[in-house]
Amino acid sequence: MDRFSLAWGRWVTRYRAATIALSLLLAFGVASGGQFLTFTNDYRVFFGSENAHLQAFEELQDIFSKNDNALIVLAPREGQVFTPETLAAIADVTERAWLTPFSIRVDSLTNFQHTTAIGDDLEVAPLVQDAESLTGSELSRIKAAALNEPALLRRLISPDARVTAINITVELPGVDEATENPRAAAAVRDIRDYIEATYPNMDVYLTGIVMMNQAFQEAAMSDTTQLIPAALAIILLMVFLQLRGLTGTLGTLIVIALSVIAAMGTAGWMGIRLTPPSMSAPTIILTLAVADCVHILSNWLQKIREGLGKQEAMAESIRINFSPVLLTSVTTAIGFLSLNFSDSPPFHDLGNISAVGVMFAWLFSTTLLPALVTLLPAKPRQGRSLITQMMTRLGDWVIKRRGILMPTVGLVIVGLVLVIPRNELNDVFVRYFDERIEFRPHTDFVVDNLTGMYFIDYALDSGESGGISDPAYLAQVEQFSNWLAEQPEVMHVSTLTDVFKRVNRSMHSDDPDWYRLPQERDMAAQYLLLYEMSLPYGLDLNNQIDVEKQRTRLSATLETLSTTQTLAFEQRSYDWMRENTPALLTTAASPPIMFSHIGMRNIVSMLGGTAFALIAISLLMIAALRSWRFGLLTLIPNIAPAAMAFGLWALVDGEVGLGLSVVAAMTLGIVVDDTIHFMTKYLRARRDQGLDAAAAVRYSFATVGVALWTTTLALAAGFLVISTSAFSVNAEMGLLVAVVVVLALVVDFLLLPGLLIRFDRWLSGKHAANTGQDPISQTA
Repeated sequence: MDRFSLAWGRWVTRYRAATIALSLLLAFGVASGGQFLTFTNDYRVFFGSENAHLQAFEELQDIFSKNDNALIVLAPREGQVFTPETLAAIADVTERAWLTPFSIRVDSLTNFQHTTAIGDDLEVAPLVQDAESLTGSELSRIKAAALNEPALLRRLISPDARVTAINITVELPGVDEATENPRAAAAVRDIRDYIEATYPNMDVYLTGIVMMNQAFQEAAMSDTTQLIPAALAIILLMVFLQLRGLTGTLGTLIVIALSVIAAMGTAGWMGIRLTPPSMSAPTIILTLAVADCVHILSNWLQKIREGLGKQEAMAESIRINFSPVLLTSVTTAIGFLSLNFSDSPPFHDLGNISAVGVMFAWLFSTTLLPALVTLLPAKPRQGRSLITQMMTRLGDWVIKRRGILMPTVGLVIVGLVLVIPRNELNDVFVRYFDERIEFRPHTDFVVDNLTGMYFIDYALDSGESGGISDPAYLAQVEQFSNWLAEQPEVMHVSTLTDVFKRVNRSMHSDDPDWYRLPQERDMAAQYLLLYEMSLPYGLDLNNQIDVEKQRTRLSATLETLSTTQTLAFEQRSYDWMRENTPALLTTAASPPIMFSHIGMRNIVSMLGGTAFALIAISLLMIAALRSWRFGLLTLIPNIAPAAMAFGLWALVDGEVGLGLSVVAAMTLGIVVDDTIHFMTKYLRARRDQGLDAAAAVRYSFATVGVALWTTTLALAAGFLVISTSAFSVNAEMGLLVAVVVVLALVVDFLLLPGLLIRFDRWLSGKHAANTGQDPISQTA
C-alpha cells in the first residue's frame, strides 16, 4: 500500500494543473445536480410509506375530509371577545380566510351554525349576524350560547371569553409540495398583517398544521444561513492556528466547499427532498472534511521542516496518511450509511448525503489539496511547536500514570454505562422548534389560553350503512366521549353526538331537558338530514361523518404532552374502549400518535443500524491493522465514548428524543478516526521501527497527537454549532455528538495507551523492543 500511496502522492504533485482541473470539473459537474434539489415541509415526511401509524391516519383522512389547518387566534387587548367591534372583526377575518389557497372550510365564532326553535321548525343560522349593531342583551345571549356550546368552548372560544380563533381547514393537492404549504402559510400571514393594520388593539397568533409545516422549512433555512457560516468561520480559525499559515487554510477551505457542493449535488441527482435533519448535512460535512486536511497538511509541514522539498514532502505525507485517511473516511461513511436503518426517512437522507460528502472530502484532500498547496508559497516555522512539545509530555505522563489512569477511566466508563437505563424515550413534537421560530411562542400562547395543538382522532364504525343514527351506537359514542372529556389531558372533544343533542333540544322548543340523544333511529336520521340540509356550503358534516353514514370521527384535543404521556393516553383509551364499548374498538390516529411512536420505532431500528456499523467497522479495523487482536482491542475506545455520553445524558437530562436515537450509530464511524490514526502510528513504530510498546505510544503522541487534538476541537466546535439549531432534533443530536467526540479523544489519550502497553505481550509479543531510540527523531 505504501508503494501505491507514494506513487499517488507523486502523481498529484507532479501533474498539479491536471489534478486541479479534473477535481474542479468533477466537483462542479456533480454539483450541477443541485438544481434538482427541493425542500419538503410536510411533517409526514418523517414517516416511511410503510409506517402503520401513518397508514392509519391517511386511511382516516380518506374516509373523512382532511383536517390539516391554520388557526388564527385573536386576543383583544381590552380582554373581551363579546363586543360589537371584536365580533365584527371576527366576521371580517372569517370572510377573508375563505380566500386562503386550498381552504375547504372556515370555522369561527361568528359563522358557527347555531340551532334554534321557531315554532315547530328548526332554524340553523350563524351565531352572530350584523355584529356592529348588536345590543347588550343580544351580546349576552350570544356569549351564553357560545360558552355553553361544547363544539365551541376550548376550541374557538376560551372559558374566560378573552381569546377566540378562526380555524381554516386546508386540503393541499400534493402536486407541488415545495410551494403549496408556503402559499397557504403566506396567505395566513397576510391576513395577520391585515388584522394588525386594521384592528391595532388585537393581538394575533398563528398556529396549526400549516404553520407547523412552515416552521420545519423556516428552521432549516435558519440553520443554513446561520450555522454553516458560523461553523465554517470557527473551524477555519482552528485550522489556521494549527497550521499557522494561509496556504493550508485556503486549501482546506476549498476542499470543504467542493465537498459540500458535490454532496448536495449528488443529493439532487438522487432525487432527495431536503428536510430539517438533512439540511444539517452541509455543516456535518464541512466539519468532518477538516480532519483529512489537517492530518495530511500537518505531516506535510513536518516533512518540510525536516528538509524535504514541498512536493516530495507532500508525497511522503500522502504515503503516511493515505491508508488511515481512507480507512477513517470509509468507517465514517459506514456510520452515516447505518442511518438507513432508521424508521424515519429524513435520517436516511442525512446519512446518505453525509456519507457521500465524507468520501468526496477524502478524494479532494488526497488530490486537489496536495496539488493546490504545493503551488502556493509555504514557509513552516522551524522546530517543534509548543503544542507538539506538550503532546510529547502528555504521552510521557500517560505512560507513567497508566497504572492509575486505566482503572480510573475504566471505572468512569462502567459507572456511566450503569446509569444509561435512567434515560427514557420522551419527546414533545411541537417543541421541536425553539422560540426563534414564530410557530413555537404562538403555539405556547394558544395552548395556555385557548386550545391544544395535539389532537387524536377515532373512526368509530357502526358496522352498517346509515348506522350512525342507531340509538345504541350513539349511546356508546356518547359514553366514550364523556369518558374522554373527563380525562385530565383532554381540553376539548368534538363528537357528532353533540349535534344530535343540540338538534333534539331545538326540535323540542329549545327545552334544556331535551338536550339528549334521540331514542328512535328514524327520528335521529330525520334530525340529521334536516340539519345537514340547513347547513351552508363549506360547513357540512363531512369532517365528522363518512358518505355511507356508517362511521363518525371523534376528535379529542389534548394539552401538550410528551411522547410517553401520549402513548400512555392512547393505551388507556384503547383499554377503556375494549372493556366498555368493545363494538367501537379502534386504534387512535393522528400526528401526535405518529410522532410518539416514531421515537421508539427509531430506537429499535437503529439498534440494527448500530450493530451493522459496529460489525462492519470492526472487520475493517481487523483487516487494516492486520490483527484480530488489535481489532478486538479497538472496540473499547470505539464503543465507550457513545456509552459514556448517553450515561452523562441520563444524569443531566434523561430524556431521549428522535434526534438522539441515531447518535450511537452515527458516531461510531466518527470516533474510530482517532483510534485509527493513533493505532496506525503506533503499529508503524512497533513493526517498522522496532520500538517497544511504551516508546511506540510516545511516538504516536508526538506524531499524531497535535492533529488529533486539532481535529477533535474542530469536530466538537462544528457539532456544537449544530447544537444551537432552532430545530431541537438537530440541536440535541449536535450536542451529544460533540460530547461523544470529546470523550473519544479522552479515551484514546488516557485509556488506549495503557491498554496497548498492558496487553502488549498478548497483542504483539514477537516484536522486538528498542527503548533506546528517540521516537520523535524517527522518520514516519
